[in-house]
Amino acid sequence: MTALDTGIAALRSAARRAYRAYDRAGNALRDVMPKGLYARALLIIILPMVLLQSVIAFVFMERHWNSVTQRLSAAVVQDIAALIDVYATLKADQAQIRRIAQERLGLVVDFLPIAEMPPIGPRPFFSLLDYSLSEEISKRIRRPFWIDTVGRSALVEIRIQLDDAVLRVFARRSAAYASNSEIFLIWMVGTSIVLLIVAILFLRNQIRPILRLADAAESFGKGREVPSFRPRGALEVRRAAQAFIEMKTRIERAMEQRTAMLAGVSHDLRTILTRFKLELALIDDSPEIAAMKSDVNEMARMLEAYLAFARGDSGETSAATDMTVFLDELKAESERNGHNTSVMFHGLPIVTVRPAAFKRCLDNLVSNAARHARAISITGHRDHRWLTIMVDDDGPGIPAAMREEVFKPFLRLDDARNQDEGGTGLGLAIARDIARSHGGDITLSDSNMGGLRATVKVPV
Repeated sequence: MTALDTGIAALRSAARRAYRAYDRAGNALRDVMPKGLYARALLIIILPMVLLQSVIAFVFMERHWNSVTQRLSAAVVQDIAALIDVYATLKADQAQIRRIAQERLGLVVDFLPIAEMPPIGPRPFFSLLDYSLSEEISKRIRRPFWIDTVGRSALVEIRIQLDDAVLRVFARRSAAYASNSEIFLIWMVGTSIVLLIVAILFLRNQIRPILRLADAAESFGKGREVPSFRPRGALEVRRAAQAFIEMKTRIERAMEQRTAMLAGVSHDLRTILTRFKLELALIDDSPEIAAMKSDVNEMARMLEAYLAFARGDSGETSAATDMTVFLDELKAESERNGHNTSVMFHGLPIVTVRPAAFKRCLDNLVSNAARHARAISITGHRDHRWLTIMVDDDGPGIPAAMREEVFKPFLRLDDARNQDEGGTGLGLAIARDIARSHGGDITLSDSNMGGLRATVKVPV
């Protein structure tokens, strides 16, 4: 391998590592980012505002606050340096120095006996004034000194070692420090809070129509009516809401047309079957006639199953339903047919469903279990999001590879339990169609009783 090949391989390896690091960072950022539109919109407003305010505060601190404080500190130190020069050069007495400092410079000056400087006290958290004064005294006076900007909140104490005394100076803090800068910070924080409150109120009103549209679409997907929904909010949200209403209208119109067509077909076919039954009733009984009557009854049951599957019980209105009553009725019907059945339900039993359709869904599952098992267990659970009902049996079950196949309409497998009473292969297909029309689904798995478990899960 040449040096060029080695370099290219190293670059590729580095690029892969950088890409993996970038991918990990992106995944970590996505994990901590808020998921809701309301929180994301607030973040879009708050983050630039915080960054902008931080930049403004930094520029103000560096360029204005720091500069003004340094100039004020320099002026105070210059006054002190002038007093020291007058005292040391002109040999002015201490009383005269005190008078000049008090009347002309606004400083309180005192002379102390020569002694060691006090120990350096604790530095304040924000030591801009300490730094500025120390720098100016070191540069302009060049004598041993000690300062205290903490002890007296309104005054700054400065001690400077002279040849024959210690000069103690008390200066107003406002004379050496840009104290009005807090007003700027308070104003900046206050305007930010006002902007944040306005953004929260505005965004909440903008997000509410989107949430209403989502609730309406979810309710319609569960087969529930949404009579009070109408377009609101921004223009784009209104367009989406109007598109949803038009889609809902088209779906309902198609369902009504299908229901009307099925009603006509059902009436015509039932009329023919009734005519067959009357004609057979007028013929003397014989084995051939009994077989024909059985075939006619079988055709009637198959017709009802086909129509029920095609219709899907879509015309029924959703209503609050007590699931414990449903399950008790299923238990009673199963026990009348000679099957050992147990029922258990956990949680709040009142759930909004289409009662007749949902009962048919559960009845198909229980009937399917009853045809292949001796014992049946029905267990229900309801939490804040889902209603889950499990039908277990001790029958032979269904092989795992066929558990999705048995939901196909009209499919009849010898080793699959997909045969309803009429032998049409629509029992599980109808049950899943009803569950999905409620926004849920049905899954098949192994039961702890040794047979099959059918699990119905629909949102509440």
